[in-house]
Amino acid sequence: MDKDKIKKVLLLGSGALKIGQAGEFDYSGAQALKALKEEGIHSVLINPNIATVQTSKGVADTVYFQPVKAEFVERVIEKERPDGILLSFGGQTALNCGVELYEKGVLEKYGIEVLGTPVQAIIDTEDRDLFVKRLDEIGVKTIKSEACSTVEEVQKAAHELGFPVILRAAYALGGLGSGFCDNEEELLAQAEEAFSFSPQVLVEKSLKGWKEIEYEVVRDKYDNCITVCNMENFDPLGIHTGESIVVAPSQTLTNSEYHKLRALAIKIIRHIGIVGECNVQYALDPNSEDYRVIEVNARLSRSSALASKATGYPLAFVAAKLGLGYGLFDLKNSVTKTTSAFFEPALDYVVVKIPRWDLTKFQGVKRQLGSSMKSVGEVMAIGRTFEEALQKGLRMIGQGMHGFVENHAIKIPDIEKSLHEPTDMRIFVVSKALKIGYTIEQIHQLTMIDRWFLQKLKHIVDIDQQLKGYTHLSEISEFMEPSEFKEYLQSPEVALLLRAAKVYGFSDFQIARAIGLENRMKMEQAGLTIRKWRKMLGLVPTVNQIDTLAAEYPAQTNYLYLSYL
Repeated sequence: MDKDKIKKVLLLGSGALKIGQAGEFDYSGAQALKALKEEGIHSVLINPNIATVQTSKGVADTVYFQPVKAEFVERVIEKERPDGILLSFGGQTALNCGVELYEKGVLEKYGIEVLGTPVQAIIDTEDRDLFVKRLDEIGVKTIKSEACSTVEEVQKAAHELGFPVILRAAYALGGLGSGFCDNEEELLAQAEEAFSFSPQVLVEKSLKGWKEIEYEVVRDKYDNCITVCNMENFDPLGIHTGESIVVAPSQTLTNSEYHKLRALAIKIIRHIGIVGECNVQYALDPNSEDYRVIEVNARLSRSSALASKATGYPLAFVAAKLGLGYGLFDLKNSVTKTTSAFFEPALDYVVVKIPRWDLTKFQGVKRQLGSSMKSVGEVMAIGRTFEEALQKGLRMIGQGMHGFVENHAIKIPDIEKSLHEPTDMRIFVVSKALKIGYTIEQIHQLTMIDRWFLQKLKHIVDIDQQLKGYTHLSEISEFMEPSEFKEYLQSPEVALLLRAAKVYGFSDFQIARAIGLENRMKMEQAGLTIRKWRKMLGLVPTVNQIDTLAAEYPAQTNYLYLSYL
């Protein structure tokens, strides 16, 4: 259908309050509705969640607070008679609903065109057998797996593949029903749970310990492709992406690995025929360039929202426009309004996403992290260094922490077990291990976290230890004259240490606690004292803007962040 003939579009929204939908996909849906409004197209939204931006007054032209389920959507279609439908902006719930409408013939009955990625391409990525066959056609490696419909088939597949294996419930949200199995007993228990979520269960050979890498790829109907952002999980394969710290851009890939996976992502999106945006997830062997494609999400995902904000590239907005028939070369950069959207952003900063959990609110809950998602939210932090971004993020996750170091005493009875069996406190277990003398190699062997990340964490601990050697600062500041003390602060060793602490993400309070100021004054006053010292040194943050192309257009504000580097 010609884009000029599209007058009314139905958008399947982000769904009810539940892990795997809700606010996680509100951003993408709101961006899509913004794109439709800009085109003068009447938008119809189905979303039962009132606590979202997309259901706010003025975002969509018509809103139905109905479940994103086929029977309800069909009734809305019958009344509204839209020209087209957008399926990929509401997460897995919307995608499943769209496939069901297609298979029941509802879309054909009312003459509705699926905008963007064709439904068959969605089915090709969702059905594991079809997915493997499609990627085999172009020689792309996938994880060896079997699709099963009964417990007997699961047992047979597991014995053929050999333990350990991972079970995944097909078409499920947030890794529900999935888990690793090392023996027959665990297999039967996990199979029962997986079948409660889906009629099809995937049995896959475990690649636990491999790196997990993601690429966000965009393609238009003219076969133009760009990779907007690539990301790397702090944790190795075996922990759901939603449970792991994610770093953008990737930090530990070689140039060869980066370009190999980028080329594969473009090859995959072209072969499957996706129009708009998709997310390609890889498992990468840390000891070679061997890889496996874990999955391809033919939709906007949680990672897409992160990538959009990390790069300043409005993925969902662009994907909606491409679904209406535009080419990448037709679209303008949303910030500059002059440069093209047909470009790959370059990042001169580091973005870290950290999940947050509410597990302490529940009695008897298992705190171990795995392939099934338990986190209920996430924070994003931006800095010039990995250490800075990580420490900023850890202060925001709602666990009462001040950063990677200088937190209240955390009681961990068995450090080795806690490193080997990750929980929601894993990052702080690593901090404790480094402080009591565990080496980077020891922690790597227990966690399989890449040594590069561990070296950066050790760097934070080292700066903390250096600060602890300056406890006399809090004493001499009281009897020295202000001018004399300022001169002392400006001595190279003190000034450089304080600057290093700020560059690598230490808050004023963290520094105050490290040098013992907290013992001499109230908590708030201790932080303010360090702030005063910083100002004596002229050590203040700069405001940086994401998307450097926007620098010439100060009125067009984009995402901003503070940094000391």
